[in-house]
Amino acid sequence: MDKNTLIGLLLMAGVIFGFMYLQPKTDPARQAQQRQEQIDKQNKAAEEAERAALLDSIRPDEIANLANTIATVGVADADASAYTYATTGITLVNRDGVVSGTVMVPGATVDYTAVATSQYPDSLTLEQKQAAVKTLRDAMLNAAKYQTFARHLAGTDTVVTLKNKVLNLNISTHGAYINRAELLDHRYCTYFPDSEGVIDTTQVEIIQPIFKDYYSFEINTGSQLLETKDLYFTPVIENDSTVLMQLDLGKGAKWGMRYTLTDDDSYVVKLDIVQENIDKILPPSTATTAFIWSQRLGRNERGRTFEQQNSAVYYKESGENPDDLGMKHGNKELDQRVDWIAFKNQFFSTIVIPHEQFNTARLSQRELADNKDPLYLKDMYARATLDYSTMTENPVSLDIYIGPNLYPMLSHVDKTIAPDNDLQLTRVIPLGWALFRWINTIIIIPVFTFLSKFIANYGIIILLLTIFIKIILFPFTYKSYMSQARMRVLAPEIKEINEKYPGQENAMTRQQKTMALYSKAGASPMSGCLPMLLQMPILFAMFKFFPSCIELRGQQFLWAQDLAAPDVIFTLPFTIPMYGNHVSLFCLLMTVTNILYTRINMQNQPSQSSMPAMKWMMYLMPVMFLVFFNQYAAGLSYYYFLSLLITIIQTYIFRRCVDEKKVRERMMANAAKPRKKSGFMARLEEAQRRQQAALREQQKRNRR
Repeated sequence: MDKNTLIGLLLMAGVIFGFMYLQPKTDPARQAQQRQEQIDKQNKAAEEAERAALLDSIRPDEIANLANTIATVGVADADASAYTYATTGITLVNRDGVVSGTVMVPGATVDYTAVATSQYPDSLTLEQKQAAVKTLRDAMLNAAKYQTFARHLAGTDTVVTLKNKVLNLNISTHGAYINRAELLDHRYCTYFPDSEGVIDTTQVEIIQPIFKDYYSFEINTGSQLLETKDLYFTPVIENDSTVLMQLDLGKGAKWGMRYTLTDDDSYVVKLDIVQENIDKILPPSTATTAFIWSQRLGRNERGRTFEQQNSAVYYKESGENPDDLGMKHGNKELDQRVDWIAFKNQFFSTIVIPHEQFNTARLSQRELADNKDPLYLKDMYARATLDYSTMTENPVSLDIYIGPNLYPMLSHVDKTIAPDNDLQLTRVIPLGWALFRWINTIIIIPVFTFLSKFIANYGIIILLLTIFIKIILFPFTYKSYMSQARMRVLAPEIKEINEKYPGQENAMTRQQKTMALYSKAGASPMSGCLPMLLQMPILFAMFKFFPSCIELRGQQFLWAQDLAAPDVIFTLPFTIPMYGNHVSLFCLLMTVTNILYTRINMQNQPSQSSMPAMKWMMYLMPVMFLVFFNQYAAGLSYYYFLSLLITIIQTYIFRRCVDEKKVRERMMANAAKPRKKSGFMARLEEAQRRQQAALREQQKRNRR
């Protein structure tokens, strides 16, 4: 260490010791007194801030106007000498202009005067004082928002029951909306994530209290905004099928919602807004009301993927065909009149049909992820506007269908509700595009419904329906087989042509000779395709029909517990992408039968032996169907299994009955006869000659 560094350290030490020596001595008593004075000052500031906050929350002018507010929104006693305004956590009484009452807070009841003057008992904590101010503040805000309706913001939540043979409704007095809708003639399949199957329990409940579903009417007068879901109604039982949920607003004014079950076996409940002297409460400028509807769809079926795909918000704009928001997330703004809105599940729907169309609507749906909400499918929401008048007794009327997606039922409801206007309610059932839907509605559904009147076993009904369809398709199937037979008996001649003109350079010649042979013999490679194409619409129609057929829901057949769900015989300990985590036996049988049918069909097409890639592609298709159909309804796989099996049986019968030697003799005789070429064949041969000439010219250029 050098001399300069040592001098610097000594100077620094001297400064520090000098500062400590000159610092005044601290008296411990004085120090404690100073700390206490600081604490007292902080407490006093906190008390002043608390008092200021409480006084700022309820202003003196608001306290002064509270008596008039209670007289306006409160309920008068018998001699009208006092008015009582009771809402959540508070009861206020105006007697001769003097306000009194109590405010409920956690753990205590506070006198209104203490809250109004901020003179609280010492026993109250700061949190209780703040809660008392908030409760009084909320009561005053609600009185300003709801005005006369505010007297109904508090009450007891009970339910009123309406019931017929098919529908059981619970209507809550809090909000006057249906909080439970039970279908008495449909069993409810509750899904348990840890269970390997579906368990039949009680009847289907489309609307359940645990889902927190609700609908509400919103009235905005400009100076007030009220929603009926916040109000407590008084039930008035008018008869066995009708109940009126009513609000007594004073001054002879009443407002309510009347529910009526129209028929003893109907899924339709009629909802009417009824009012008396409401013009004394609401201004005449109130011209519209909003219908707000929120529902969370619960999971009912085993196959979540398919059930989720078939659940959506449906709607019908005036003059248009019904539409939906798709499978997953969706939003839609409808700026023209709307005939109805439906929240649709795979097999059940709730459809709101206004007597006077909705003016506009805003719709949305949100898909719920399986890992977050295993018991729920989607959140659905609708907000629609309706015309409203304070001068009419029934300003708004709605019909609400709460029931199954049953085609005959929805068709009947459509004709009953709107005989002069086709509402197309059956469109909530996804029966495919126009042609497929026409086949389902004109042929399949009537036959299925007819058979179900006489036969209780739906497995037998599907068998008979399959036979009926096969009878209809028999001429096309026979024609297709005969076309294959003609092609098959010409196999030696075709082989001879291929051997005579080998190589790629003779491809055009081979094709010309082959087409000439077909033309002379009266055969065509395309003649077998047309009958198959004519059968495709029915196959696609059945593909859409079975997953939407609610009649199959819960119906047992053989090992299948539910023909509307996969017939699970074994649950895998893992999940295979697209295939799932279970094994469906009907799907396996369909796949095996499909492979057998493919093999037989390939044997009927000897020309395919020269195309091994096509052969393997044909065998790959049944395996793809195995993956695809494993998640589908057992009834659909069962139908395709029967259809393929009957087709195989038909093929063997045709082989027994059709003498291919005689077919060949007739074709050879036709080939020996002079045959006038059709215009199509002439044009085809001319095109081939031109193509061959162009090919020869190109080969010459290449040699140069």
